Amino acid sequence: MEALRAWRASSNLIGFAASRAAASASRPLGLRIRCCSAAAATTNPPAQPQDRRRRSASSSASTSDRDSIRAIRLKKVDELRGKGYEPYAYRWDRTHTTKALQEQYTHLMNGEVCEDVSVSVAGRIVARRAFGKLVFMTVRDDAGTVQLYCEKDSLTEDQFEQLKAFIDIGDILGASGSIKKTEKGELSVYVKNFEILTKSLLPLPDKYHGLTDVDKRYRQRYVDMIANPKVADVFRTRAKVVSEIRKTMESFGFIEVETPVLQGAAGGAEARPFITYHNSLQRDLYLRIATELHLKRMLVGGLEKVYEIGRIFRNEGISTRHNPEFTTIEMYEAYSDYESMMNMAEEIVTRCAMATHGKLKVDYEGTEISLERPWRRETMHSLVKEATGIDFNSFGQDVESAKRAVRGLPGFVVGNSESTSLQACSSVGHVLNEVFETFVESTLVQPTFVLDYPVEISPLAKPHRSHVGLTERFELFICGREIGNAFSELTDPIDQRSRFENQIKQHNAKRAAMAKEVKSTEGEGDDDYSYEVSLDEDFLTSLEYGMPPASGMGLGIDRLVMLLTNSSSIRDVIAFPVLKIQQ
Repeated sequence: MEALRAWRASSNLIGFAASRAAASASRPLGLRIRCCSAAAATTNPPAQPQDRRRRSASSSASTSDRDSIRAIRLKKVDELRGKGYEPYAYRWDRTHTTKALQEQYTHLMNGEVCEDVSVSVAGRIVARRAFGKLVFMTVRDDAGTVQLYCEKDSLTEDQFEQLKAFIDIGDILGASGSIKKTEKGELSVYVKNFEILTKSLLPLPDKYHGLTDVDKRYRQRYVDMIANPKVADVFRTRAKVVSEIRKTMESFGFIEVETPVLQGAAGGAEARPFITYHNSLQRDLYLRIATELHLKRMLVGGLEKVYEIGRIFRNEGISTRHNPEFTTIEMYEAYSDYESMMNMAEEIVTRCAMATHGKLKVDYEGTEISLERPWRRETMHSLVKEATGIDFNSFGQDVESAKRAVRGLPGFVVGNSESTSLQACSSVGHVLNEVFETFVESTLVQPTFVLDYPVEISPLAKPHRSHVGLTERFELFICGREIGNAFSELTDPIDQRSRFENQIKQHNAKRAAMAKEVKSTEGEGDDDYSYEVSLDEDFLTSLEYGMPPASGMGLGIDRLVMLLTNSSSIRDVIAFPVLKIQQ
């Protein structure tokens, strides 16, 4: 015990190295850590040459510090159990959240104490300061933070020593007592009793810098949320958005249904699927790339207003806008057309904005976005003509003339990039879409419905009732990003079969060209056309039973949340995004 008292008396001693902790396993230890950085919790290394000191600041030293802290905290776990305390509790009865306390006792004057009340809180210790017979700790729960005022005279000798020796930043603590507002105006729980509910073994990031490594933030989202409390607010907002979408759909009489994630045919969109193999069935299955075809089957079956909020999987690139799995809502309404879906899109987005911001003007990366209705509506042809001066209606079916006109545009990329984009275009409609994506998309900052897409790139949309070669389709763009995609749905089973067959022919042609290119270069590229596409015969059969006139729309929930949380990357709004393997 003399060694223990001498150790506690040393105010400069913060922690022990792992080897010291292991060597003194037979002696009881106390530990006082006042910050959450790894460096502050280790002893100074012995003197060493300059180049070795430099190496000690590397990642290997950081790992060593972390291991040292973990070893010390594991010893504390053993010591607590040896004293009869369980450092991993079963439950804690709390009377208030931290936010409720702050609201209920905001009226207290500085220095005022409410001795006649008893409150109980629980949360993670995120700050700790010790001053002789006083210890101040900040505890954070889901609602906010509150200070714990721990005075030696209000606790038993054993508890106060335990408080100083065994509690670290990162531990989850339960505390009960009365209410006090300090002389400096800090509302505090005047602690009479406490219990370690969960002993943390690993140190939190430095409280002054937080978790700044972007890659680590995504890989260890739980640490990101502890170190950066505003991150959790993004996911609270996301939950509000999803909840508001459901309320909106139900208010319009839609019912929520569920469709298969594992499907026998990849359909409903032109995207590369994830393929898996079912052992019992001895067949390939696909993770869905859309919920569309099964939801339309529900319309055939007699449900007139259906929707699904679900995860979608596409085996394609990763970027700030794209994650291999993402969340959409798809909805279908019988006896309506794409005009109805424009109104529905406005309704959903504005209601979500009001639910999360209380207003229809939001800031996104320094630009004010006005969601006031009605939103701008322009055809793809008019937007391309406005941006480039080219009228694609003048080309008819002459795809080569369209390509020559595009090659003359200032700033258009030629060479190798062109060979995989413009040269691959098999129709005027494809060229039009390529120019739109290159010159127009990024300019659509304020909400804009882009109308009437070419039939070649819209295999599931109804032919336009007024313009040959176009479809009744729109895409919604905000901040240069596609938020939604909608059609007057194709209900003619013969036309639908023909379009699917043409789509398969185009896919197979690209597949053959890609295979030839890979063979000639003997390279190993990312073959986007390596998978086979087949007709979804069951869906085509369902159309032959008759689907009522209908409109449908898909909205990207992740991108909507990005807009409403001012997030620049889709990874910021997906709790656990897909990432490259760490080397």
